[in-house]
Amino acid sequence: MTEAMKTGLSGKATFSVTPEYTAAAMGSGDLPVLATPALIAFMERTAKDSLLAHLPAGATTVGTRISISHLAPTLVGRTVRVESCLTEVEDRRLRFTLQAFDESGLVGKGEHERCLVFSEAFMERATERAESGITP
Repeated sequence: MTEAMKTGLSGKATFSVTPEYTAAAMGSGDLPVLATPALIAFMERTAKDSLLAHLPAGATTVGTRISISHLAPTLVGRTVRVESCLTEVEDRRLRFTLQAFDESGLVGKGEHERCLVFSEAFMERATERAESGITP
């Protein structure tokens, strides 16, 4: 199922730090610097997008785990470059290393795990779960 997805597959993307991506705007802090939740989203998106050309018909991936260290602040107006590398493929589980840089150097690094799913079946299970009325 994941034959086209080999270790070493990489992705790169750049993102502009705009006011809506700041800690103050997102509520994760009080300062006008890149918010950790925004950094996580940029990293996750880069890993996800690196797989798009390699997915079987009807498939997508969903994030299942992420662990990052946000190492340095990035001001509004700066550009963040994110790099992902697929380091492990285990059945439907895909593991990545992630790094993010701004013009001054390393901003964050970490690991991310995604799972290959088939969209229709996944949404059917999600709907069944929602309709079951079972609460934890």
